[in-house]
Amino acid sequence: MLATLQHHASAINWQQLLSEIISSFDCTTGTIHFLDKDSGMLKLKAQQGIPEFLVPKLSEIPIGKGMAGIAAERKEPVEMCNLQTDNSGVARPAAKETKVEGSIAVPMLLKGNLYGTLGIAKPVPYDFTKEEQNSLMQIGEEMSRYIQEHATAGSSSV
Repeated sequence: MLATLQHHASAINWQQLLSEIISSFDCTTGTIHFLDKDSGMLKLKAQQGIPEFLVPKLSEIPIGKGMAGIAAERKEPVEMCNLQTDNSGVARPAAKETKVEGSIAVPMLLKGNLYGTLGIAKPVPYDFTKEEQNSLMQIGEEMSRYIQEHATAGSSSV
């Protein structure tokens, strides 16, 4: 997966990449949000397993709101062993409607700059290991590198 991103010269199919990430971490659900620098909002680029009625609620996320927004704000992973029983207020109420339990959102960072977030989840309670968190952060870094390189090149296919 990292090699795919590192050696990818043409446009990336973000939906396919998300499916590969979800599968490799044995998850069922996931999202990729890109940071819109003009609005400061996280905008949905790809999703899998999100109930159709929830997609509009996830299409734009403010920094600092929900798991993705908090991961973006803190620039570190935010995870929940069981989103269904969480009372911390980190997960938005609509997030429970996804029916997922073990979930994680990681910021997509390159040299400390935020490019978006990557979130994946399982239908069972789960604590992501430090190794899994580090792998997701590395994937996010390569995604950010791709976004930066193609945005700099003026490509509209990012």
